[in-house]
Amino acid sequence: MKVGFIGLGAMGSGMAANLARAGLLQGVWNRTAAKAEAFARAHGVTVAANPAALAQRCDVVITCVSADADVLAVVEAMRPALGAGKVVVDCSTISVGTARRAAGLVTAAGADFLDAPVSGGVEGARNGQLVMMVGGESEVLERVRPALAPMSKSVVHMGPAGAGQATKAVNQIMAAGINQAVTEALAFGAAMGLELDKVIEVVGGGAAGNWFVTHRGPTMIRDHFEPGFKVALHHKDLEICRAMAAEKNVALPLVEMTLHHYQRLMQAGHGEEDISALYRLKHELFAQGNKKSL
Repeated sequence: MKVGFIGLGAMGSGMAANLARAGLLQGVWNRTAAKAEAFARAHGVTVAANPAALAQRCDVVITCVSADADVLAVVEAMRPALGAGKVVVDCSTISVGTARRAAGLVTAAGADFLDAPVSGGVEGARNGQLVMMVGGESEVLERVRPALAPMSKSVVHMGPAGAGQATKAVNQIMAAGINQAVTEALAFGAAMGLELDKVIEVVGGGAAGNWFVTHRGPTMIRDHFEPGFKVALHHKDLEICRAMAAEKNVALPLVEMTLHHYQRLMQAGHGEEDISALYRLKHELFAQGNKKSL
């Protein structure tokens, strides 16, 4: 199976590297050519001249880009080279509607499409431990499962086209709630004069324990916010969730609050930091004695 990869950002570079180590990666393409060239030199693969050239050479093309418009642009660029037997697997986080539109474009060209957003952060991408939630035909998923295995610890079929993205929206709402809870609780612990490393150890082993407090707690309390998942990207994802909820005539309070908080962080220049930078705002609550809502 020959695999191509498009999108060598924080997530994509780790995912593609695991495919290269597995001997499956044939080539890459990236909007910033220098990044693709550096990756190709490091991993012994080639850089395609454009997305269509990559699709022409590969059985499976995996995409991982930032926004809905980027996904559609890449799919359009590949269409002349798509046909029977080829599969496009999109691991970006986009709206359900965009995923279905991309699926329509790909299938109209005679190929197959899966929306397969991922969860696990930069660490999961680097270590091949991502969770993939997949929408599309189950038979197509089984055909390409060997190409997904080097990147993931779990690949779950969720339903027809768009179901993967709907599941990712659930994930992103939960991530917002966990971020709110952990950052607020640790800021409270700091105000109580507790040793936060001990708090993280104890709480992390109990019923309130979770991945975020264990992996991001120790860094946030030291004001280290190197991105695993950027504030600006989670903000983008939550705007997708807001739009999906609006289609059901619902406003989600947690989503609205987190969007507001992320907007404040971005305006202060923290949009490229990890989402645990929300701790900055929570710490301010106690530093300023603010009893009002953030």
